[in-house]
Amino acid sequence: MTPQDISLSAVSVHELERRWTLVREKMDELGLDALLVQNSNDWLGGYVRWFTGSPATNAYPRTLAFPRRGSMALIEQGPFDGDVRAETGGALAYGVGRILQTPSYASVHYTRHYDAELAVRALADMDCRRVGIVAPAAMYLGFGTHVAQLLHGVETVDATDLVDCIKAIKSDEEIGMIKATAVLQDCIVEALRDHLRPGLHDFEATAYAQYIGHLGRSEQGVFLGSSAPPGRAAVFRPRHQQGRAMKAGDVLTLLIENNGPGGMYTELARTFVLGKAPASLRRLNEEMSAAQRHTLELLRPGADPRDIFAAHNDYMRRHGHGQERRLHCHGQGYDMVERPLIRHDETMAIDCRMNIAIHPSSRNAAGFSTVCDNFLIAADGSVERLHRTPSGIIEIL
Repeated sequence: MTPQDISLSAVSVHELERRWTLVREKMDELGLDALLVQNSNDWLGGYVRWFTGSPATNAYPRTLAFPRRGSMALIEQGPFDGDVRAETGGALAYGVGRILQTPSYASVHYTRHYDAELAVRALADMDCRRVGIVAPAAMYLGFGTHVAQLLHGVETVDATDLVDCIKAIKSDEEIGMIKATAVLQDCIVEALRDHLRPGLHDFEATAYAQYIGHLGRSEQGVFLGSSAPPGRAAVFRPRHQQGRAMKAGDVLTLLIENNGPGGMYTELARTFVLGKAPASLRRLNEEMSAAQRHTLELLRPGADPRDIFAAHNDYMRRHGHGQERRLHCHGQGYDMVERPLIRHDETMAIDCRMNIAIHPSSRNAAGFSTVCDNFLIAADGSVERLHRTPSGIIEIL
């Protein structure tokens, strides 16, 4: 039995090979013998899954040595001296020839070098002279610094852009996964419409949303939200701050940001009211919907995210709202947030086949409002809205 046999939603071998071929073409151009990648979660740790089809989870490091020729090597949680090889009958993922194992933990400082020692061994066995480091911000500090110390005579370069420029452009199979996630999130909202009622706590609403997602083959996600009386801001709050009990007339803001079948993320945010929505909150919601439409007019192949970000903040100023100072919209895939980011520091231009989440928000005397949906930049340059849930406030009467 292979990992593909037991996967909740396995990516096809054809798709994996497509990714590897594109990456290896770039590695040839840059003279890279191998890439080194490490992730430790499946929220913002999608690189290892993109290469292998399987995620890193639970803060356990999962490290990949990806050679220009030949099979990959993985370093992951397991017994001391664990060494599973395909040629000796190991049940390895497709394209993986070897798994080196060690029981290391980020919470146990003296194990911080264990994974690095195995990664360097794997690279030495690949006879590497020039290695590309992918997503160094995702690597544990103890791992990254020790790898640098051990790679004597090996040149290292940052190869993140190499992968990002391929990873941001979605294939047909990836687009199918993304659309399935958007459909699942629409279904979650519909289920919540029937489930929400006075007396429920905020965490019970988010737990139910997560439950419906899991039944739809979601593996991971974030469910942020809170309730508040009319005229108070119902802002995004994490689970440990979702202890309030809802009352009749209350407002609930909920962000559903989980992955779907296959592991691709989208995100959907809506405002619910346990009764009739105040007119002031409806106006604020309509203004955020208009702000989202304004961004859509600018989201075209070749557009510069820095220009879109500046135009959005100018629009918000002109309509009496505060400027965005964090992140207006962004790409998604195996990561909840991936490039391109729509803000002042991004260098990657908008292109066809990108999956972009747009989430303008504002807070004023009426409360807090946001409208969040995903959009696909189609091959002809048009923009397809992936979520079908109407953007207006959902009244539970």
